[in-house]
Amino acid sequence: MGLSMKRTKTTSKKIKEESKHQCHGPVSENIEGLEKIVLIGNPNVGKSLIFNKLTGAYVTVSNYPGTTVTIDKGKCKIDGKYYGVIDSPGMYSLIPITEEERIAKFILLKERPKIVLHVIDAKNLERMLPLSLQLIEAGLPVIVVVNMMDEAKELGIKIDFIDLEKRLGVPTVPMVATTGEGINKLMGKLKRYSLKNKRQITFNKFIESSVKEIESCLKRDYSISKRAISLLLLQKDDDTIRMVKEEEGKRYGRINIIIETLLQNYSHPLSYIIKLRLQREANKIISTSMINVDIKKHTIKEKISRAMISPITGIPILFVILYFGLYQFVGVFGAGTLVDLIEGTLFGDKINPILTDFVRDNIPFESIQDLIVGEYGLVTLGVTYAIAIIFPIVGTFFLAFSIIEDTGYLPRLSLLIDRLFKKIGLSGRAVIPMVLGLGCDTMATMVTRTQETKRERVIATLLLALAVPCSAQLGVIFAILSGQPLALFVWFIVIMFNFVLIGFLAAKILPGDKPSFYMELPPLRLPKISNVLTKTYTRMVWYFKEIFPLFIIASVLIWSFQLVGLFKYILKGLYPVVNLLGLPDEAAKAFLFGFFRRDYGAAGLFEIQNSLTMVQLTVAAVTLTLFVPCIAQLMIMIKERGLKTALLMFFFVLFYAFAIGMVLNQILLVLGVGL
Repeated sequence: MGLSMKRTKTTSKKIKEESKHQCHGPVSENIEGLEKIVLIGNPNVGKSLIFNKLTGAYVTVSNYPGTTVTIDKGKCKIDGKYYGVIDSPGMYSLIPITEEERIAKFILLKERPKIVLHVIDAKNLERMLPLSLQLIEAGLPVIVVVNMMDEAKELGIKIDFIDLEKRLGVPTVPMVATTGEGINKLMGKLKRYSLKNKRQITFNKFIESSVKEIESCLKRDYSISKRAISLLLLQKDDDTIRMVKEEEGKRYGRINIIIETLLQNYSHPLSYIIKLRLQREANKIISTSMINVDIKKHTIKEKISRAMISPITGIPILFVILYFGLYQFVGVFGAGTLVDLIEGTLFGDKINPILTDFVRDNIPFESIQDLIVGEYGLVTLGVTYAIAIIFPIVGTFFLAFSIIEDTGYLPRLSLLIDRLFKKIGLSGRAVIPMVLGLGCDTMATMVTRTQETKRERVIATLLLALAVPCSAQLGVIFAILSGQPLALFVWFIVIMFNFVLIGFLAAKILPGDKPSFYMELPPLRLPKISNVLTKTYTRMVWYFKEIFPLFIIASVLIWSFQLVGLFKYILKGLYPVVNLLGLPDEAAKAFLFGFFRRDYGAAGLFEIQNSLTMVQLTVAAVTLTLFVPCIAQLMIMIKERGLKTALLMFFFVLFYAFAIGMVLNQILLVLGVGL
């Protein structure tokens, strides 16, 4: 039998030839009116990498589930014809559990794709072929892309693709998406594709009879086969039930009777019985298609992977990563060395004085002078904060985070802390948005849609708004408190205590089922330098496109507030509040700035650090960390959770942060802690 495991050497010439098939264009470009190619598959199987190869548009590719939380679109040219390519979020089944699965299913139903590329992991055919079978039975034009063939080879796994293609009844393509190996074969399959598949999995006579009855009741046109619709109805899929009710109207009553009659014959849910049948069929296919399996056990990677998951070794590993990756690299080097160089030497001694003298000498209007180089000017505040203080911190965080995520460590961290997160109403899966929040809470709030239930999404959003500092905040706080280990320890304990406390109380108050945890565990890899640098560069570009303008807008708003006198009154209104925290009046600016941008507030605190005692800095750092989300994060909270829920969170966080700050100040003063 012909085997497709022989890996050819990828040369620059081959890559150049393969790139001829690509059409370069921006992500999420307009593809209306084009026939669609949709990428479907479990999280972390390489969909985004294949999207990149097909379209030439870069999508952030990470070695953990949940990377694709928005829909990325591009164009691909095949035989002189353009196709729209859609990279969907991860999904495990046509019956969705998480929001990202629901989005992926919606794409399949709405877009009526010309071709569906089901991307699967070569090492995990047993788990992933059941979805292939679902897609095929749904009558969708499927090509199965078996990715990560290099990793399968390392494990001694060989696949007979001739047999696999024959048994599935659809084209199959072996690939190594990281190198582009197999892209030519995929393009060839796309060129020659025609839907001939009529593969069907038979169930027992009771289910088959009910499926036929339901099919006879379905009179409207659907984007997937009526047989697939019938099976989804039997499994009580909420989305399908709503759709059929709308389409069929009164006929759904008859369908419901058929379903309820069949259910009386079973003690288990039909979804369980149908999944078992799909799994048995997948196992049957694998029994002949996967051969010479000689998995190498206890490799060095496997030993390290197990050490990361075990609490005994995993917790020390976590602290080592936090110490060197965040504290030393981001806090000491980024927020200390780089900020001193850029903010102190470059901007403080050279750029700002020169620009200030130039503007004062050449622009006659004092108000315009203040707009550009005044205390809250575009250059002296907006550009200086964004580039000289925040950018070095965010840049070093993006680099450290890209290295960590590319190794596959984050899913292992999820397993490590799953038990703790269960206490606060979340599963280990929530570590993804929480860690992303250390980069940008706005971006992380969007990622909360990967949580399985509405309850988990609300809890995760609340914790991000309250107790997860963004990279700029974190870096500034490390820089300010790094000289006093006890102060940094107090800050860390207070933030962690409130994270756990509010999560625990929210889990008790909010109704809903306890979270379950299932996550694909990707292989542990050495970070690929090109991938790390590309992701870091892409995120820095994102920072300048999305975040830098906000600093400019905030500077203009603050200047306009000052021009009309409103800024002065707002600050005066904050003076009594910050005084209750034991802070001087000048600290009010940091809190006001923090509303415009969390990192703006942190940078404001950085500027006045020399005038504060260590107790005051500790209290200010804690309060600012717990302080209200910035405008951008609040907007995303409204979009994701709704106006009412977002505003309730906002005002709760506002009052709670100041309350904790006041209590902490009194405790430190009473104890006489030597900070």
